[in-house]
Amino acid sequence: MTSTGIRLHAPAPGWAISADVVVVGSGVAGLTAALRCQAAGLTTVVVTKARLDDGSTRWAQGGIAAALGEGDTPEQHLQDTLVAGAGLCDEEAVRTLVTEGPDAVRRLIFTGAHFDTDDEGDIHLGREGGHHRRRIVHAGGDATGAEVSRALVAAVRARGLHTIENALVLDLLTDAEGRTAGVTLHVMGEGQHDGVGAVHAPAVVLATGGMGQVYSATTNPSVSTGDGVALALRAGAELSDLEFVQFHPTVLFLGADAEGQQPLVSEAVRGEGAHLVDGDGVRFMVGRHELAELAPRDIVAKGILRRMLEKGAEHMYLDARHFGAEMWQRRFPTILAACRAHGIDPVTEPIPIAPAAHYASGGVRTDAHGRTTVPGLYACGEVACTGVHGANRLASNSLLEGLVYAERIAADIAAERAAGGLHARVPAPVPQPDQPVHPLLAAETRFAVQRIMTEGAGVLRSEDSLARAADQLQLLYAEARQALEENGKTAEPGVDTWEATNLLCVARALVAAARLREETRGCHWREDHADRDDTHWRRHIVVRLGPDRSLAVRTTDTADFPPTRQIQRPQEQ
Repeated sequence: MTSTGIRLHAPAPGWAISADVVVVGSGVAGLTAALRCQAAGLTTVVVTKARLDDGSTRWAQGGIAAALGEGDTPEQHLQDTLVAGAGLCDEEAVRTLVTEGPDAVRRLIFTGAHFDTDDEGDIHLGREGGHHRRRIVHAGGDATGAEVSRALVAAVRARGLHTIENALVLDLLTDAEGRTAGVTLHVMGEGQHDGVGAVHAPAVVLATGGMGQVYSATTNPSVSTGDGVALALRAGAELSDLEFVQFHPTVLFLGADAEGQQPLVSEAVRGEGAHLVDGDGVRFMVGRHELAELAPRDIVAKGILRRMLEKGAEHMYLDARHFGAEMWQRRFPTILAACRAHGIDPVTEPIPIAPAAHYASGGVRTDAHGRTTVPGLYACGEVACTGVHGANRLASNSLLEGLVYAERIAADIAAERAAGGLHARVPAPVPQPDQPVHPLLAAETRFAVQRIMTEGAGVLRSEDSLARAADQLQLLYAEARQALEENGKTAEPGVDTWEATNLLCVARALVAAARLREETRGCHWREDHADRDDTHWRRHIVVRLGPDRSLAVRTTDTADFPPTRQIQRPQEQ
């Protein structure tokens, strides 16, 4: 028993353990799924790339959106989400999110998360772009993710969950029927789990986060290299909506050549009344949208870029000097410290900002229970595409989606186990010799991929820029594949080469989708197709690997998106 897809070039597993469920990732989605699976009596192993609290969740500043305030309703939250999603949200998936969301937040509080309260002891609710009401739960002013991560990690440790840290997941294992049978992974410095090994399990939950590192400048941490998306693609799963990469409008501008993770200036700052201004102090978002600075993120990002082009400027400014020192210290201490660390004092001067890659609205295609098109493989959080976000994620819906859909996945796995559908499968630890191998790229190729994506598939896209990007990415892949096939040479297996290879994998899929969508919608902006086209493009783009290892790209109607029904697995068709 082995994976029937393509695998990364890696040593054979030298050790193996077994469980009912293996959860890959330790953010809000992964740890929530793991805790719920354990509570259901399932033997659960958590695998995480660095330390338990090193993922994207820890960096989330804004908060969690949920209809908890007086006068607010799930229906109002649903409408704001649908508007932000620009016609591509799956309404049933969104309804699930906003209806189950408030209780999911309450269960998170019960787990141990402490959120900011007002003078009466009620949860203090903030407001962010695209929301017509105050419904953002936050902690530590602007440190919500850190508190959520702290609470979930503490619960995992208190309940004795088996965790494997510093572990990069490599590939999915499947049995002879094509069902999931675990994962291979590489562990650094874990004693008995050191080196390449395997976790055998009939259910795998991908909660690996996003792929922001595919761009030169991003708010994502260094671990966000698209590992889960790449694994799923190699395993034969379908991806959807990859072209919709959200660029956060207000990221601290550190220079045109800045690379890697950039400091985020939360949307909550604008929610509390900060203004976007140009170098002359003019509020350029007024008149562009009814909500001005609080318009959905794609509109704000485009507004900033248009003003930058008009002015020939490298950045714009966020002006919150009117907050005063006390409010900055109380409400946004993390952002205040980050700005001052880079020589900017927002109490006395405007903050230089520019958009940077932030969140992937697309990912591994799932149904309403987190099931992918590979039986036994689930996905939740940023790695997944549930249909909730459509063409543009509404602010602070991401942590909520991680909570709600992680709980749904755990319930589905437990129900399948109770019905006798989940049973032990122990795959052979060494893949079959005839299984295709994905050539590895040299570690430094990572920077070439980032440069190509930033120049050709960033905020501003066109057929010319995307075609150049596609050709350049294909050349990188073709050279590596030719070297492997002709003389058996490939880059040395290791974390850096595996990450570079994963980034190339997701970059090629993203560009293929972006090139096909000939319109501007949500956070996908085509300069050569400037208008939204509901007649031809109110559709989803689905990507998978074909039998010859080429990318197969197709469109599907919004009515056919999986969250409205159970995904039809191969053996059910």
